[in-house]
This record gives sequence, structure tokens and C-alpha cells, in this order.
Amino acid sequence: MSQVFKRRIVREKVLQILYAYELNRESLQKLTEDVLADVDDSAGKDFAETLVNRVIINQKDLDVKIKERVDNWELGRIALIDRILLRIGLCELLYFPEIPPKVTINEVIEIAKEYSTAGSGKFINGILDAVLSELKDSGKLNKTGRGLLQETISKNPPKK
Repeated sequence: MSQVFKRRIVREKVLQILYAYELNRESLQKLTEDVLADVDDSAGKDFAETLVNRVIINQKDLDVKIKERVDNWELGRIALIDRILLRIGLCELLYFPEIPPKVTINEVIEIAKEYSTAGSGKFINGILDAVLSELKDSGKLNKTGRGLLQETISKNPPKK
């Protein structure tokens, strides 16, 4: 199984953990252990646990960023799965410098297509793309290593 496909499965499990936690606020550690029990890749488990924790720790800040993008729309009116996917995407954009922004956005959109409504992919894409543009324009996009790959390619088009 390719690393890319494994990472998608791990992101789906992160969605499951955050969704269940949002609904019942029970033991996050136990919930995480249960959902990740069949993940045999230690790097995948570490990524999932880090992503879950960063989303929860930074949830208020992530929600503020979402609210800034949905004028005249209450956060509670956004489908729960879409809210969680937006938090995941924003968290990766802001706090995972090694993940290219386009990878983050594409992965979250693909998961939305599978788990949410027909229009969710476009809705999520619009918000994440707007935040990405703002981060680029303000110089606050913190990407290193592989995370810079897409940015370097787009800034340096091939010479003719």
C-alpha cells in the first residue's frame, strides 16, 4: 500500500476520532487508541495523534479562521463533518510545515467527497484556498522541506 494512500486512511481515522469526540467528549486517549488500533505503521499513528491533539488544542483559533471566511453564517450551521475537515485542513496548513499545502487541500476535499455532502468539497476548497492565499500574501505560510515543493514550483515556472 502506498504511503499516500496510508496517509489518507490515517486522515479518515482522525476525522472519525474528532467526530466521535465532538459528539460525546469522552476519553480522547481511549477513543484514539481504539480507532487507531488497526494502524500498524508507527509514523502513521504518530501523525494521527499529533493531528488530533493539535486540532483540539487549537480549535478556537481554527474556528476563528473559519468564521472569518463564512460571512453572515454561524459556525454551528456548517455541517459537523465539514467543520472538522476544515479544522484538519487549517491545522495542517498552519502547524505541519512539512506537508505541502496542495496535498492538504486535496486530501481534505477527497475525504469530504466520500463522507459529506455533494457540495462539501467545493465549500471546503473555497475556504482553505482563501486561507492559503492569505497566508502566502502575509508571509505567514510556514512550510519547509517537502512542504515548500509546490510553492517553489509555482514561483519558478520553467524557462522557455
